[in-house]
Amino acid sequence: MTVDAQLTRLGLFDARVPRYTSYPTAPQFAGGVDAGTFTHWIEAIPEGSAISLYLHVPFCRRLCWFCACRTQGTSSDDPVIAYAQTLKTEIALLARHLPRGVRLSRLHWGGGTPTMLPPAEVHALAEAIFDVAPMAEGGEFSVEIDPNEVDDARLDALAAAGMNRASIGVQDFDPEIQKTIGREQSYGLTRDIAERIRARGVRSLNADILYGLPHQTPERIADSVQKLLSLSPDRVALYGYAHVPWMSRRQQMIPSDSMPTPGERLGLFETARQLFLWDGYDEIGIDHFARPTDGLAVAQKAGKLRRNFQGYTDDTAPALIGLGASSISRFPQGYAQNASATAVHTKAIRAGHFSTHRGHVFGAEDLVRGRIIEALMCDFRVDRAELMRDFGVTPAWVDGLFRSAAAGFEDMVALQDGVLSIPVKGRPLTRMIARAFDAYDQSKAQHSAAI
Repeated sequence: MTVDAQLTRLGLFDARVPRYTSYPTAPQFAGGVDAGTFTHWIEAIPEGSAISLYLHVPFCRRLCWFCACRTQGTSSDDPVIAYAQTLKTEIALLARHLPRGVRLSRLHWGGGTPTMLPPAEVHALAEAIFDVAPMAEGGEFSVEIDPNEVDDARLDALAAAGMNRASIGVQDFDPEIQKTIGREQSYGLTRDIAERIRARGVRSLNADILYGLPHQTPERIADSVQKLLSLSPDRVALYGYAHVPWMSRRQQMIPSDSMPTPGERLGLFETARQLFLWDGYDEIGIDHFARPTDGLAVAQKAGKLRRNFQGYTDDTAPALIGLGASSISRFPQGYAQNASATAVHTKAIRAGHFSTHRGHVFGAEDLVRGRIIEALMCDFRVDRAELMRDFGVTPAWVDGLFRSAAAGFEDMVALQDGVLSIPVKGRPLTRMIARAFDAYDQSKAQHSAAI
């Protein structure tokens, strides 16, 4: 039996599973975690420790049809400026509860389109954040940049604020595909912005590209990848496009009959994957690639690769605080999510309290299962001895879990000497194998395709 035939028989091309950027996944979050819980968790952060901070800007000048992120369109800067004021108020609220001496190992501005912020607001927000928690030595300040929505003044402001990693969304360079997904962005413009970013001394450049887009063929994705490689990004995320028009109304603009089949999606991924490997990139987890000197590649070699809501990361800070509407925070105690609606979030902040409206408090089994899933997603292996050392679980419990999870995947999973691993041929199944360790009911959650 061929590998593709085995993958088909095991259900890869039919399954919908979580991306596992958290455990439990966000659909499992519920009430019971409120602003009081969130405040208590912030205050419990040890003095002088390093944390991560995520700032969400939920605005775009235009709404790309392929995108399912929480964002809203605006042709005016007024809502963006008003929202920036809310963020500054939220930062001041954080300052009242954050223990002394806390520093930032990572600061990330995402969206939406953070580069819609006017230069003065970029400066004011960065200053407000660093007054509360300065960057730690070797810290990383990254910003998502839309080449269609940035200019020299904003790049100057970001560089002056300390941005040292920029992330550019590419998706695909083919004009027909761009038009179909509502994201027209030429190669020339993207190359120009990449050059202007580097001219300002920003040392690291990330890029996102998608496979599984309408009208995409192996030839077209190969052309897009080769154009992207000419920009020499340090890190690339090769994401599978999640076509979920029942969840994201704007995706209804994309004709479903132009989508590649699940089998074709796997072929598109493999075409892009081989090109990145041939160009000297290290393969990171299930969908990232990095230059051997990049932090992700270094972390992977050292066994310190981690996974969070931004995907793969080399950040090991125990707490990630999310600011802005819909942002999710992770603490050693659990997850907390802000109100998703911008108006609701703003009202809470102006009333003097956080907008936390749901989340999850970790149970002991959550922590060990979450680590198993993260280890599989990052390293394609998990060691019983490490679980026993870190979580105090018994070998019998771990072995039972391993055997149960491996039972349905034949030789796509290896189990030997207390180590469960996924060989190369089984790695397209990684998210499905991870799901086997998920104790929560996923039947009502509307996840993306497994490939």
